[in-house]
Amino acid sequence: MKTILRITMIYMTILVFIAPGCQKDFKEINTDPNGTPTASPAQLLAPALVNTLTVNMVRNRNLNNELMQVTVNQTDAEATIFRYEIRRNLSDYAWNNLYVQLNNFKDIYNLANSTANIDKSYRGISLICQAWIFSILTDTYGDIPYSEALQGRNLIFEPKFDLQKDVYAGIFQQLEEANTLLAGAPNIPAGSDPVYQGNASRWRKFGNSLYLRLLLRLSGKAEVAQQSIDKIKDMVDTNPSNYPRMVNNDESAILRWTGVGPFTSPYVLSVREQDWRDPAIASFFIDHLRDWNDPRLDISTWGRNGVNRWGISQGANGFAGVQSGYTPGAGEPKQSFFYSIGSVVSGAPAQTLQNDPLTGMMMNYAELQFILAEAAVKGWINGSAEDFYKSGVLNSITLWVPTWNISVDTYLFNADMQFLPTDGLAEKMEKIHLQKYYALFLTDNQQWYEYRRTGYPTLPKGAGLRNNGIMPARMTYPVYVESANPTNYKLAVAAQGPDEIFTQVWWQKP
Repeated sequence: MKTILRITMIYMTILVFIAPGCQKDFKEINTDPNGTPTASPAQLLAPALVNTLTVNMVRNRNLNNELMQVTVNQTDAEATIFRYEIRRNLSDYAWNNLYVQLNNFKDIYNLANSTANIDKSYRGISLICQAWIFSILTDTYGDIPYSEALQGRNLIFEPKFDLQKDVYAGIFQQLEEANTLLAGAPNIPAGSDPVYQGNASRWRKFGNSLYLRLLLRLSGKAEVAQQSIDKIKDMVDTNPSNYPRMVNNDESAILRWTGVGPFTSPYVLSVREQDWRDPAIASFFIDHLRDWNDPRLDISTWGRNGVNRWGISQGANGFAGVQSGYTPGAGEPKQSFFYSIGSVVSGAPAQTLQNDPLTGMMMNYAELQFILAEAAVKGWINGSAEDFYKSGVLNSITLWVPTWNISVDTYLFNADMQFLPTDGLAEKMEKIHLQKYYALFLTDNQQWYEYRRTGYPTLPKGAGLRNNGIMPARMTYPVYVESANPTNYKLAVAAQGPDEIFTQVWWQKP
């Protein structure tokens, strides 16, 4: 014991003598002369976009595709998403990671206030990306922290949950400000922007196209419906020059993965090939394409190694899928179906979704055309709903098959999907949204959001569905939020309804 005390006293004495010396020139000695104390907007933008799309792509694969009958993760285990069962711990991933990226985009905005010449461009891009992410969060969970979110540096560690109505109002303000900032704004360095290679005007067009997506989402909510419809008309008919929007597939907001360095698809980096092939193609998804003789299934046109670009192989009996929502124990054995998502054929890796450049989907031009088709068919804007519809179909196909040269009229006639004089609004909406379903393929959770808004396309309901056979209306809040932010969590539940998947969010309620 005496030895230990003696050593301790010697050690403390040494500290007394050397501590002052440690403080001398401490900052200078420990500062990297080759680094910078703060990052620049140009350094932050690409990583934030890559990380956000990584989250969206994971949730698209594991949540949206199962709910919306794109795939069926065949299992008889409990908590299967395709049977409308969602484990509460599934909620953490998107919530945690998207708020982290929101902080990064907020930093871009703040840093851009101190940069010369291109501050408006980065600020506008940051606001669009914040609006984009906040819209995904609120459409997934409902009421969320917004006005007090991202305020940890201001010691707000328990932010209030804003009503979804107020979140949307804030998003619209962000998009309005972005549109103003980017009007005539200079381009940014191409290397900092993996989506538009620095083209500020294209970012502005994406922001306004996103604005139309979100206005349409509120168009059925009674208290804001007319306001939303009026704004759509203002943007499309009255003041289109003030709100430029995408005009072709090249202007689609897509982070095209190059496979080089940080721009390698998350599906390649984080999913083993055998796991990638595990989910089955759902019958609903594949049957329409097969029956329409859709070029996106044509191996001879755009595939190789016996697998088309979407990674679906054709078996001896043609294309076949698995019925979603089947009762546990009643599913078909996997080997009886001929599908392969991301396969290796004859030792050579196929060009499939796992490594495809187009999986970094934010919003494409075809989606915008279907938005305009719905607005026109309801009489809100000028223009032919049928023309918008045809343009949506054409551009949805040619995004994936640029060499397709068959008339869209011929395609729709053969698919029995053309607008008919006898079609009422319901029939036209079904056709618009069935085609839009394919245009939204890979776009985060947009298929799920649009189905919740409209009830289209009409999905078959298997006997094994839970939640009373009703599509889940939201994800629950992360489990830890109840204990980490208890007061505001309780207020949010009191305002919105039980923290369950069957509780509708604000815009779903009449």
